[in-house]
Amino acid sequence: MKWFALTLLIAIGASLFANTPKDLRGVSGVASWYGERYRGKPTASGELFDPEAMTAAHRELPFGTKVKCTLGARSVVVIINDRGPFIEGRIIDLSRGAFAKLAHTDAGLIEVKLEVLR
Repeated sequence: MKWFALTLLIAIGASLFANTPKDLRGVSGVASWYGERYRGKPTASGELFDPEAMTAAHRELPFGTKVKCTLGARSVVVIINDRGPFIEGRIIDLSRGAFAKLAHTDAGLIEVKLEVLR
């Protein structure tokens, strides 16, 4: 009975830890954006993509995670609702609207600092 209780406790603890967003405080990297081409198409979370919404794609963070993206004095809070980016060297794909809050979309790629808020 002790082994069962111990195994159950370890399993519960592991599942809670696995569902906790990574601590991305101060992690920097390249952000890109995606937009009109995907308007109205389902994201990996099942939501329909809105290029003007404050959303983003990340490879690992759970859907619904709020992430603060900062570029210099500007920042935007996005909600993870999709998977990506699928190009090596990039850490997040922002919706066109979120990217535009940080820089002109002509920039294409920007260096951002990420912080998980929830």
